[in-house]
Amino acid sequence: MMLVLCGCSQPLLVFRGETEAPPIVAEPTVTGSIEKRPLSFGKDLAEEDWRRARAALTVALDPQGNGRPVKWDNPETGLHGTVNPTGLPYVADDLICRNFLASVVGPQRNRFVRGTGCKPSGGAWTLTRVRTATESERS
Repeated sequence: MMLVLCGCSQPLLVFRGETEAPPIVAEPTVTGSIEKRPLSFGKDLAEEDWRRARAALTVALDPQGNGRPVKWDNPETGLHGTVNPTGLPYVADDLICRNFLASVVGPQRNRFVRGTGCKPSGGAWTLTRVRTATESERS
């Protein structure tokens, strides 16, 4: 048996019947932004530093993420850091939550921040229980 395939510009399937396009349903606005910068991240973070750290937090906390650390840096200020999810996502009070350990490394000082990010399904992340990590919590 021989099968011959050839390229052509005609569609293989043609649908006939409905001539009206289905109505477009607006999707809800989904944002992963974390608005408020916790003080434990440091007063020396400029707005651009926080924007970059916040983006790393959003990626690291994502329940569909791979659970690996996410790095951020700002060459203009010399600040950089990493956000490391410290466990699997979990559900608490109808919110999706994930714990993290973040570092902020700068010319003046380094610090580690431990906390939890939570959000409603399809909603924005809110950081809770954010605090400076102790030496024993950093490893």
